Amino acid sequence: MYRLIWLFINLITKLHAKFLSINDNHGLDLSDKQLHFLVIGIFGFCMLVIIQPIFRWLSKHHAELLITFLYVFTIVVVISFGIEIGQAYSGTGDMDFKDIASGILGFFVFFGIYLIGYLLFRGIAGAVRKES
Repeated sequence: MYRLIWLFINLITKLHAKFLSINDNHGLDLSDKQLHFLVIGIFGFCMLVIIQPIFRWLSKHHAELLITFLYVFTIVVVISFGIEIGQAYSGTGDMDFKDIASGILGFFVFFGIYLIGYLLFRGIAGAVRKES
């Protein structure tokens, strides 16, 4: 998880440098805020266009748990980063990516436990319905 986070950070850093280079080399003279507006706005919109049909398909195939997992996982990642950034900013702790990875791993473990129980319950309930 730690390596994955650093891989993501390095990718973002390289992309940021690339966008700044394009801005500088083509005389666009866009501010950092204008670049963020354009890049994040376009990226978010593209994600919406791609993910919305996937979620629609999943909901038609009774995959509510997967949709819920994806949504909650996103929130867990954002909150984990927010906590670490807040600790660094406020001086109440060190910003440590291992803490982020550990928190996300905790979510995976607890979700895995829940998933096992969920699948067992559905399996038992399905077997009972078949016998009725």
